[in-house]
Amino acid sequence: MTQNVQVNGSYWLQTAPGGAPRPALGEDLDVDVAVIGAGVAGLSAAWELVRAGRSVAVLEAGRVAAGVTGYTSAKLTVQHTLVYDRLRRTRGPEGARLYARSQSEAIERAAGIVAELGVDCEWETRDAYTYVRDPGRVDEVRAEAAAAKEAGLPASFVTETGLPFPVAGAVRVTGQAQFHPLKYLRALAADLEAHGGRIFEDTTVQGLEEGEPCRVRTEAGATVTARDVVVATHYPVFDRALLFARLSPRRELVVAGSIGADRDVDGMYITPEENTRSVRTAPLDDGRRLLVVTGEHFTPGTGDTRERFGTLAAWADEHFPGVERTHAWATQDIDPTDTVPMVGPMHPGAHHTYVATGFGGWGLSGGMMAGRLLTAQITGEECAWSGLYDPRRLRTAVREAPALLKTQAEVARHFVGDRLRPVPPVDALPPGEGAVVRAGGDRLAVYRDEAGTLHAVSARCTHLGCLVGFNAAERAWECPCHGSRFDTDGKVIEGPATKPLEQRDI
Repeated sequence: MTQNVQVNGSYWLQTAPGGAPRPALGEDLDVDVAVIGAGVAGLSAAWELVRAGRSVAVLEAGRVAAGVTGYTSAKLTVQHTLVYDRLRRTRGPEGARLYARSQSEAIERAAGIVAELGVDCEWETRDAYTYVRDPGRVDEVRAEAAAAKEAGLPASFVTETGLPFPVAGAVRVTGQAQFHPLKYLRALAADLEAHGGRIFEDTTVQGLEEGEPCRVRTEAGATVTARDVVVATHYPVFDRALLFARLSPRRELVVAGSIGADRDVDGMYITPEENTRSVRTAPLDDGRRLLVVTGEHFTPGTGDTRERFGTLAAWADEHFPGVERTHAWATQDIDPTDTVPMVGPMHPGAHHTYVATGFGGWGLSGGMMAGRLLTAQITGEECAWSGLYDPRRLRTAVREAPALLKTQAEVARHFVGDRLRPVPPVDALPPGEGAVVRAGGDRLAVYRDEAGTLHAVSARCTHLGCLVGFNAAERAWECPCHGSRFDTDGKVIEGPATKPLEQRDI
């Protein structure tokens, strides 16, 4: 039985002091490096670059770490569900070892920063588990444990966990971490500024001219001239290498609530079963623990999100009876078609433009890894895993062509099929609901607010023209093709779109 869940925002955003808003960029600026995006990847890169002696400007469309990073489940681990056995088969044992080493060193770097800066971010060392309850999948988990151990990780196959229900088997990787990501990143931002870096909020980037130097143009008309540019906007706002064809958006839901400390699960857990379930806890001020449950992934703009929230909440209540639910939110991930994130030069002809994307749900360790890798590439240092993450790679993209073709077929299906869907009459739209309707030869995205007023915008996403769908739980318009999100008045919430949905009369 599903439940009615009130979406009321991210726990991390609500419990980390944000400080005064930073100013928007209002004049032209010259720097060594312009970093577009102030999430974990952008801030990590900017921090590393400032420490390497570069002058850096970070350009953020919203507020620092308040985008995708602010809605994470906040697990910091090298254990990325069932990844190492696949890497062993597709990249070879050396590729799997490089992936494990790069992610491990990123976490070690974060631990060192926490200690160096004295960041109070609720850092806790925990073991990470990928579990299955279906006995038919045990061999899959055993293979993953063996592959992770071969890759150099402290991994083992176990059948006992701290979960309040039995599992058929699990991979355990010891010595991982969980933390409060916003407290960490806001401390990182403050230290970056203390060492001369500059951060501009409410600064939307709409143009990039590559060259020597590069020029970045903002919506307000300011230009940043920089030798190097890093695009760290989660989903790239510029596509110079057909990256869109190799990335797919995935939205996932989160419910959280208070439980007694004696019911702590003593670890971080995820399963590929049941449309994904992820479980961890965090410390609360009153000595209790915050239970964080994630799952019910889906393509943005499709299906009944309220029903999915209800399903996830019911699962949490079933397995953790008496949990006092306090928060519900959603996050968005970008999956690459060939498993590994894309971090490095933006396209084959790029000399001074870089991208970080496709973290596949593991953006914390991936973003920290990206910060170090991009800094090495910009400063001319050698990095053993540059080739593994290179966005220009083609061999693995060809090898995993079925996943790429599936992604593009899904985009094509939405681009054509969504235009053939029957549309409801506007008069039938109740308060608090939205729908795509037809008006003359146009498709409009229409929302009726609680007072009965209609809000109409074009239903064509300003990125590449797919039709948006309404997310009733979060009251947002979402593009199923590439994941752009807009509020009910058409303002961009999340890219790759950089321009709002056009206003319409109805």
